[in-house]
Amino acid sequence: MKRISAFVALSLFLISTTRAELPTETGSWVSLFNGEDLAGWVPVNVAPSTFTARDGMIISTGKPTGVMRTERMYENYIVELEWRHMQPGGNAGLFLWGDGVPAVGIPFTRGIEVQILDNDYNAKGKNEWFTTHGDIFPIHGAQMTPMGNIAKSGKRSFPTEELSKPSPEWNHYRVVANDGEVRLSVNGKEVTVGKDCVPRKGYIFLESEGAECHFRNLRIQELPSTGATIEETARDGEGFVPLYTGIDLENWKVPEGDNGHWKVAGEVLDYDALSEAPGDKSLWSEREYENFHLVADWRIKEAPYINPRVAQVLPDGSDAVDADGKPIALSLPDSDSGIYLRGSSKYQVNIWCWPVGSGEMYGVRRDKNMPPEVRAAVTPRIKADNPVGKWNRFEITVQGEVVTVVLNGETVLDKATIPGLPPRGAIALQHHGSKKDGQWTSPPSLVQFRNIAIKELP
Repeated sequence: MKRISAFVALSLFLISTTRAELPTETGSWVSLFNGEDLAGWVPVNVAPSTFTARDGMIISTGKPTGVMRTERMYENYIVELEWRHMQPGGNAGLFLWGDGVPAVGIPFTRGIEVQILDNDYNAKGKNEWFTTHGDIFPIHGAQMTPMGNIAKSGKRSFPTEELSKPSPEWNHYRVVANDGEVRLSVNGKEVTVGKDCVPRKGYIFLESEGAECHFRNLRIQELPSTGATIEETARDGEGFVPLYTGIDLENWKVPEGDNGHWKVAGEVLDYDALSEAPGDKSLWSEREYENFHLVADWRIKEAPYINPRVAQVLPDGSDAVDADGKPIALSLPDSDSGIYLRGSSKYQVNIWCWPVGSGEMYGVRRDKNMPPEVRAAVTPRIKADNPVGKWNRFEITVQGEVVTVVLNGETVLDKATIPGLPPRGAIALQHHGSKKDGQWTSPPSLVQFRNIAIKELP
């Protein structure tokens, strides 16, 4: 009797433990794809042609590398889908709990990735860094504790079995994403687990990464909330529309006679400061905007010009002077670009190498007719630039005559009220620089941009 009682007790314990680990399935299954169009999905940083609907499938061209998200966020859920790669070695992914805008300087969002990778990607031999059978791992600032079969890096959960089928066969994924834990079943069997995920509420994404991939039978069943906090919730992306597609200059007016100097290079928007256009050489948006929140990633490729006229800008917006009252000029390596607001070069948010930092509005600061408080307000409060060659992010908010500029998470212009700011106009990426006899005669715009998206405001 004691043995039977012990056995019964152990059995009850195991049953109760198993039940505790399973989420309570309270919601109904809802399709994430209607089989006809991409209703319910939002491109984040890809072209309109990157994801399309055809023959009951979502088709990803793989170009550019980037993502498409669900219209709204989800916290706890079960999601199922089928996928197949159309060429050996194809790469894609299913992102969970992701941010609504990409991470700085890269085509992916912060979140948890469930790898969708064809077997042939690793055909030349096994490695210790990834598998092709359903890895789970945090990306770009997200957090996760790997479980079970853990990669040597200590950052990925590897599958316990290799069950995915090679191109062009279909595979089935079932993902239980509940209370910060992710459990992946591949073709009917659970193989990979990760826990303690942050964020644990956010968007669901399909990833494009280089090769054609097909998705079908996407559906979701929501589970009860477990109270994700603000800190555990992804960044909102509602209302943002990509201005740069990653594959072409759609949405932009290339200056007539430019001859290919504004171009797409390696999926980034690249400029070499050598436009041959006879007039304005800057790149202007096709549309005009009134009130908006603009996100734009940029980096200076190099600063080959030694600028002998770099000013030491004081907090009040004036230039520092010496004992004789003459401006103090520094000689420093420099590159110069910027973002024009509402159709005017005067209202430029600078990108350069000056000690004052990027984000200032040079044309306003140098306007002696502007009130002192305005000139001070358009002078950066802090230098927040990353070094030359590294990516930076501007978040520029324009509402009425008020401009706020955040650079790399630091507010450099805080609600600067600018008299005379035009009520509406296009946005431009600035050209600067010229050459004579093969030498730069002024700081060139040797810059790249990516992840440009805009949200119009009331």
